[in-house]
Amino acid sequence: MDNVIIDYVNFRESPRTPNQVVNRLFMNKLQCCDSKNYPKTKHHCHQKSCKNSKFVYYAKNLLSYGIPNFFYRKKLTQELAMLSEFEAQEIMARVDYYNKLTSGYSRTASLAKVGNETNNLTSAQGGNAFVALKDFTLNKDFKPHTYFFDTYRYTRYFDPKSYLSFLYGDVVTVPKFPHIVKSRPISQNNGNSVLLNLNRVRHFVFVADQTDYLAKKDLLVLRGGVYQPHRRKFFIKLVRHPLCNLGHVGRDIGHPDWVKPPMTILEQLQYKFVLCLEGNDVATNLKWVMSSNSIAVMPKPKFETWFMEGTLIPDYHYIEIKDDYSDLVKKLTYYLYHPEEALAINAHAHEYVAKFKDPKKEDLCALLVLKKYFELQEP
Repeated sequence: MDNVIIDYVNFRESPRTPNQVVNRLFMNKLQCCDSKNYPKTKHHCHQKSCKNSKFVYYAKNLLSYGIPNFFYRKKLTQELAMLSEFEAQEIMARVDYYNKLTSGYSRTASLAKVGNETNNLTSAQGGNAFVALKDFTLNKDFKPHTYFFDTYRYTRYFDPKSYLSFLYGDVVTVPKFPHIVKSRPISQNNGNSVLLNLNRVRHFVFVADQTDYLAKKDLLVLRGGVYQPHRRKFFIKLVRHPLCNLGHVGRDIGHPDWVKPPMTILEQLQYKFVLCLEGNDVATNLKWVMSSNSIAVMPKPKFETWFMEGTLIPDYHYIEIKDDYSDLVKKLTYYLYHPEEALAINAHAHEYVAKFKDPKKEDLCALLVLKKYFELQEP
């Protein structure tokens, strides 16, 4: 279990912006990386959970919050000029995927569409309203939570007279006018859901797994909450199958026989296959599974985030199973008897994950997504 190193995707080679200076101060706490990618920061992770430190996350963000936004706005042109350092076509393809808006939209007309409708959300969760960036600050409406900080780290680069509309949390429907969201349904008509990498401290965890796929246990593993109907359905069908090590972790759900002790990420990565079932929206564990030497097993995803789950290719990036799970045993057995094909899936998953590991590229994508969002907005 000591053969996994955490890669938190927060490292900068040299500080160029206020955020980068703060990141450098917390670098050793935020990052455990393999020496190949980050030779100056190699050390094995001693965190049993292999999860990002929320304490460090909040400390870093509260510290950077104190830096005047003027410095960020002054750096915007320089940040956007970074496009020349990357493959512009690849970057813009991602930007247009996250932000599918193709024409201008009016704030006044947008609000008229919803009238007096409400989303039963607190003001900090957003809803049917626009907020001026000058008012998007820590106050009684906007508390210091991950969604706020992950939005603010990029909105602070833009004109404070610009307006923002957002929906926080697990968003599984498409709003009636453009909103910034963490998640959206995978469909052709989800253009009003503009994706940013929100709640990244929970969702974006990558690992550098040093245990070879062939050395792992020939089983499927999952530890997590079994609250949603589709997760219950999986457990009803397969919780006792000899190819599965499944366990519910969390509050009582009336099935004491499903309850098992929690397992860390390190412990789960001793298995060849890790189940990645969607919860309220996406499968939170999908990122670290695809970055490891284990293989994600799941039905075709129905929701997507900054990880662009809608672009994943079945049986190429992950092992796809039917929505009713009827072919799970057949698929696991097939790949156990065809390890070369399993290893190919694992390699393709690593290639896919690699494009999210450059912090400069990720920041550039986010800034371009918001730039497009603000430029298409009209009074």
